[in-house]
Amino acid sequence: MYPNAYIEYLLHFHTDRDYFECHEILEEHWKNDEKKQVWVALIQIAVALYHHRRGNVLGAKRMMQKAIALVEQEKEAIEQLGLDYAELLPLLKRYIEQIDKGERYESICLPIADETLMQTCQTICKQRRLVWGNKSDLDNEFLLHKHALRDRSDVLAARKEKKKKGMPNS
Repeated sequence: MYPNAYIEYLLHFHTDRDYFECHEILEEHWKNDEKKQVWVALIQIAVALYHHRRGNVLGAKRMMQKAIALVEQEKEAIEQLGLDYAELLPLLKRYIEQIDKGERYESICLPIADETLMQTCQTICKQRRLVWGNKSDLDNEFLLHKHALRDRSDVLAARKEKKKKGMPNS
């Protein structure tokens, strides 16, 4: 019923809190799904949390504001993804208030309204020995700074190959 990329996004968002991976997974899906804006909204939520956790308060606030604007525009699509729009919007607005008050990063859970979706996620968690609702590991440097620390050799090699062939980078 739901795309695998979305399930994987939810799993990373709620277990290991790998927001960078959330971004990567949904960005790839977005490119292949008519670039629907609902995916951008979910990506922006993850990116906002990634920024806030790293101490980039301005980036976090700006990204969360963009996410809120898209969530408001994409109410029907949000609900079709099994999320509770009536809970999600206030949750995101409260998060901006926390940022404005100078409060530290705090893990959040997206309000899932579809029980079947929640059961699917819980089943996968059990199979993979993951814990749903885990708090973010603030001592995990790789998780905190993944954008700078990840291995990008495959991306760089692909760009080099395209350049050889005279193709533009994507």
